[in-house]
Amino acid sequence: MYNVLVCDDDKEIVSAIEIYLSNNDYNVLKSYNGLEAIEVLKNNKIHLIILDVMMPYKDGIETLNEIRKNESIPVIMLSAKSEDEDKIIGLNLGADDYITKPFNPLELIARVNSCIRRYTKLGAINSKESENIYSTGELIVDDIQKSVSVDGNDIKLTPTEYNILKFLIKNKGQVFSINQIYNNVWEDDAYGAENIIAVHIRHIREKIEINPKSPKYLKVIWGIGYKIEKI
Repeated sequence: MYNVLVCDDDKEIVSAIEIYLSNNDYNVLKSYNGLEAIEVLKNNKIHLIILDVMMPYKDGIETLNEIRKNESIPVIMLSAKSEDEDKIIGLNLGADDYITKPFNPLELIARVNSCIRRYTKLGAINSKESENIYSTGELIVDDIQKSVSVDGNDIKLTPTEYNILKFLIKNKGQVFSINQIYNNVWEDDAYGAENIIAVHIRHIREKIEINPKSPKYLKVIWGIGYKIEKI
């Protein structure tokens, strides 16, 4: 059974999410601010975090920033705001997905299932070893070790960034639209995927490229999509 940490200062929302997740065979741990969330994370094996943006003592953005210093587990941001700014800040800090309140319980479960599925495939939980190593130029994705390196230097990616990069490098030279990337990596229908993909792509570039503004590996084909260059 997977452990999901739900962190929101609204106890009714936490209780509602607990019911939805428990009915889908997830074990739920609860916290009501960022400080509590960090303590729960230190003392328990957590497989996914649902993290509200606006909270007392330590808000969701600060909490996510602290989590990403040591952990790569999936994080879904939960926000009462519909503005793109909060979503993009969260994605920039390494959030894997976001949901805007009020949310549909079925959508919440679908996104949790999708994140857990990707996390499992990454190899963080009881994964089977892959025999594949993908490369182009000095960029190497080792799917046995679940590692990425450029010019011999290890690159630290979040689970979502890794899966996007692995998908593209497995199909290097091919151009994929935003919807195709989302469908293949999230294994779900693309819904509001443009910002999500754009932010993750920018993050990957910042980590693997010497000059992200003039990328060697991860190219945009304007009006069409993205590809990993064959070198």
